[in-house]
Amino acid sequence: MRRHPFEYAVMHVVPRVERGESINVGVVVYCRALDYLGARVHLDEQRLLALDPFADVAAIAAALDALTDTCDPDGDGPAAGEEIGRRFRWLTAPRSTVVQPGPVHTGLTADPAAEAEHLLTVLVRPVAR
Repeated sequence: MRRHPFEYAVMHVVPRVERGESINVGVVVYCRALDYLGARVHLDEQRLLALDPFADVAAIAAALDALTDTCDPDGDGPAAGEEIGRRFRWLTAPRSTVVQPGPVHTGLTADPAAEAEHLLTVLVRPVAR
């Protein structure tokens, strides 16, 4: 199986920007060679509320839904008409909001959708004990 370069960023929720505390809530994966852009999200409400008991869970969940919609080729969000590379750069641009991207990393993959699931499991979902 031929492997292709891909890029990814972990998405964080920073419920109180002034405190700088965050939890990992998703990943965005882009593979130009395979024309793939995808996002996987997992919001652990207990962890979020441990950081900020007053966090607006519904608003954060809506922002994460918008993130996944932006990756959807049939989505109708503000970036829907853009090619996937531009959408990835838009999603991973630094910002000072509640949902923030981490740095962009690279790797090699034969299956970017499977890679997105793997990264979600390893970097976002709670560790099983």
